[in-house]
Amino acid sequence: MAGNTFGTLFRLTTFGESHGVALGGIIDGCPAGLAIDLDFVKSELQRRKPGQSSITTQRKEEDEVTFLSGIFEGKTTGHPIGFTIENTNQKPNDYEHIKDAYRPSHADFTYQEKYGIRDYRGGGRSSARETACRIVGGAIAKLYLKHLNISLQAYVSQVGHIKLEKKYQDLDLSKTEESIIRCPDAATAYKMVSYIEDIRKEGDTIGGIVSCVVKGTPIGLGEPVFDKLHADLGKAMLSINAVKGFEYGEGFNSINFKGSELNDAFTLTDGKVNTVTNHSGGIQGGISNGQDIYFNVAFKPVATIMQDQQSVDKDGNESTVKGKGRHDPCVLPRAVPIVESMAALVLVDHILRNKTSKI
Repeated sequence: MAGNTFGTLFRLTTFGESHGVALGGIIDGCPAGLAIDLDFVKSELQRRKPGQSSITTQRKEEDEVTFLSGIFEGKTTGHPIGFTIENTNQKPNDYEHIKDAYRPSHADFTYQEKYGIRDYRGGGRSSARETACRIVGGAIAKLYLKHLNISLQAYVSQVGHIKLEKKYQDLDLSKTEESIIRCPDAATAYKMVSYIEDIRKEGDTIGGIVSCVVKGTPIGLGEPVFDKLHADLGKAMLSINAVKGFEYGEGFNSINFKGSELNDAFTLTDGKVNTVTNHSGGIQGGISNGQDIYFNVAFKPVATIMQDQQSVDKDGNESTVKGKGRHDPCVLPRAVPIVESMAALVLVDHILRNKTSKI
């Protein structure tokens, strides 16, 4: 299976299945001398781990990471950083009932057709459990960004039809972690949680949007033409399980503007070039312009529902897939740190690449 490595200079390779012995990864290209805060890495994993609340899957995994290489006396050595995360709460028997059947909107059918074999235990490699490895890589990337005073903050801005109407500039993003849905507006968060709990009782699932803001980005990140910064951010986000859409800046809303309204006029502020507005989302011509980068990521409802669904089995017979197991009624709160991690990986990769752009 190809396609398990992300990045050009700062690279993350992951391995492992949902109900295998362990997950793991290798982070290559991390500069030497970076201080590694293990408590921070652990806290990032805690934000993604299952069993956090009533609106997440009740699978119990502590997601303890063990670093195998690349760190000595608390700092990176410049060598590959190897790590593993043990699976301690596998329940492969939960999936015996779909051993031969194809779950609607899952990767079961496509994996079987492509490889001639599939791991039916929670989807194997196609399971969102793989994203735990992205959190570890993203945590290391975040520590590097912190060294450069670059910050990222993602939050849930919409669940189904319930939308946070305020712009990110009018929110106190430090309150994001105060709600189990990870929405920084208390009133909207309450509505979102109540809605998800109603959906869960119906044996159904719901999707929504995770928004992300990056502050302190230097000018010049991004390679013109095929490796534009927003193109790599888009690829990063669309590689996350259940993601169906990505937009940055005004995104699809851009069609509602005239050019004279959407253009970000330049101005001088304290002798530095700035923009009056930021409809571009901090990226112009595929290159960061120093303004805040902001984008939205759309997640579909989780495909596994606690209802019977019509399907077929591997022999072409009509089949009924019965809902069973431990699954998220809404993936959004656990997706917030994943979105941040993937954005951090992209930014660090482009920061390292940018060092070769001029003398």
